[in-house]
Amino acid sequence: MTPDELYALLPAVHRRRDAEQGGPLRALLTVVAEQAAVVQEDIERLYDNWFIETCDDWVVPYLGDLVGYEILPQIAAALSDDAVRAGGLPAAAVPRRDVADAVVNRRRKGTLALLEDLATAVAGWPARVVEYRRLLSVTQPVRRYTSDGGDARRRLASGTLADVRDAGALARLGGPFDGVARTVEVPRPDSTRRVGRYGVQSVGLHLWRLPTYSVTRAPAYCLDRDRACYLFNVLAVDTPLFTAPVPEPSSFHIADETNVPEPIGRRALADRLYDYYGPRKSLCVWTGPQDADVVGLDRIVVADLSGWRWRPRRGEVVVDPVLGRLMLAPGAAPAHGVRVTYHHAFSGDLGGGEYPRPEPAPDGPAERYRVGPAEDHHSIADAIGRWRAEKRGHEHKAEAIVEITAGEVYEDLTEIRLDPGDRLTVRAADGVRPVVRLTGRRGEDRERALTITGSWRGRRSEATAQLVLDGLLVTGGGVRVRGGVGRLVVRHCTFVPGWALESRGTPLAPGAPSLDIAGSPVRTEIRHSVLGAITVSAHDDAREPNRLEVYDSVLDATREEATALGDPDGGPAQVLLTARRTTVIGAVRARAVELVENCLLAGQVWIDRQDQGSVRFSWLPSESSRTPSRFHCEPEHSGAAAAELRFADTRYGAPDYVRLADDCAEAIRRGGDNGTEPGALHHLFQPQREDNLRTRLAEYTPAGCDPGLFFVT
Repeated sequence: MTPDELYALLPAVHRRRDAEQGGPLRALLTVVAEQAAVVQEDIERLYDNWFIETCDDWVVPYLGDLVGYEILPQIAAALSDDAVRAGGLPAAAVPRRDVADAVVNRRRKGTLALLEDLATAVAGWPARVVEYRRLLSVTQPVRRYTSDGGDARRRLASGTLADVRDAGALARLGGPFDGVARTVEVPRPDSTRRVGRYGVQSVGLHLWRLPTYSVTRAPAYCLDRDRACYLFNVLAVDTPLFTAPVPEPSSFHIADETNVPEPIGRRALADRLYDYYGPRKSLCVWTGPQDADVVGLDRIVVADLSGWRWRPRRGEVVVDPVLGRLMLAPGAAPAHGVRVTYHHAFSGDLGGGEYPRPEPAPDGPAERYRVGPAEDHHSIADAIGRWRAEKRGHEHKAEAIVEITAGEVYEDLTEIRLDPGDRLTVRAADGVRPVVRLTGRRGEDRERALTITGSWRGRRSEATAQLVLDGLLVTGGGVRVRGGVGRLVVRHCTFVPGWALESRGTPLAPGAPSLDIAGSPVRTEIRHSVLGAITVSAHDDAREPNRLEVYDSVLDATREEATALGDPDGGPAQVLLTARRTTVIGAVRARAVELVENCLLAGQVWIDRQDQGSVRFSWLPSESSRTPSRFHCEPEHSGAAAAELRFADTRYGAPDYVRLADDCAEAIRRGGDNGTEPGALHHLFQPQREDNLRTRLAEYTPAGCDPGLFFVT
């Protein structure tokens, strides 16, 4: 009940006397109503916690216990820690869907389709199960030749020699969709190095760990307008195109190439163009801004564009899905450019994109300015300029949100000026990935920057302006912060490491800072973002170092020898550093540390003050680093077994970017405080997912059949 409803229940005489005394009884009932609302909400939540579909994450293990769902001992021990439980481990280690289907799955024990459902329910990974017995090369008995029906013909076709004329079958060799027969493999029974894949009782479960992310109706990068050569990726880098998975029609269906996030091959696209191409499918091409400008299926030609040697005919659109390239007939480049929809693979929700991003509540009433082709403002600079003009003399308009509603390329944003007390947010709308390209000729570095300047209030030590960058992809240069900026928040953004990328993914300016802070007492907060190097130099009147907080992010100086965090002159950055669940490629040099936890620091770490802060559950070069006290850090904690840190790929733009290599030491893969990997991908909990999946597979498969796990991506 509301305070007014409670107050109305009182007799009129008490309400009159309360009004005469200034309303103390009304104020008391306001507090009572607030607490009653809390109790009522908790009672309603208790009812929701009775059901697996609506309960909180911490309740799922208790409901699982009621149906005999066993939790791994190490996971149960981790869930006993309140801090670990709050970090999202219950949802990953005890999946809600797996608990809900526990009884049904026991009835389906021993079926092939169940293994795929387990991979999706337990680990969240798309999968394809393969029964290798059906792929064994066998000698057909004579009596089979006299059999009738389709089953006999299928038995005669299985186990035969490979047809060298079938290019599609040859392109799938060695993969999860390989249908070519093999001879039986009989490794040693006690072999620990190799397990035979092709056997009578062999079953393999192929898993895709990298999800796909869409880029919708984005402008393609024009590499050569005269020859009409384009790249799907607006960053001008070759990007393999992936399949947008289609849900399987039933729980008994075995996944095919359209149901998993598989890289699209040239042969697969040519043979099954209709399955992959279209406005709401894996890829699509438009030669104009209107929906009617979509390129038809009859105009698409699949070819190898590795050397741009193909000569398209008039009206043809040549696509290379392996390299992510596009080519039209010479002289046929459209005036409005080419737009594309495609899917690429990455490890998780990091660095911005079309995935959902929760919008934090503003501190107060904020004016909203929308930017896009169908909005009042067509450029970011125009929206900021209008806000600055409208807020003059109106203090209530000091807080504003500039929201970008289209995934366009914006080249107009070169400077953001903030007055004292301003609170500006420049963000991308959900489902949109705008690109801010900083233009400038090679060698003129001053033009290749977005400069953020804040005005001082009173003394130079008072900086009150705040700026939030959310969901932006900044390429072509770096971001510079000057003057009286009190707080800078970078959320779900990418400042391309090395400023920009060459066609093969090499950085244009290796080691160049993507965020440069000089003469500003800014407090910088970075979350779920990918940045290049950061340089910080203190302003003249600074009494304390700037604060730099990095969470669930990547700092990439493009090589380990470069400096990922430091001073422009090569010394330590004048910051008090806090880093959690962060991957750093390059050296870290800072004045002091508050806390470094669950981090991968692939480079020398040098901290001036060793009497402050700590480093916990992280990997860093122990011999060449100087840090405050360390706790459970590798490789010094486990010794030589964990001496080498290996990534699957360290090139920004690659699907396996900053993901730990599969052969990385277990002490690193499970070196976090909750038994998962440190670094920016800590939130994926992949070791726990794998352990849980192996346990469930052993529970739901017959004796003597041990499914093997094969990671495709």
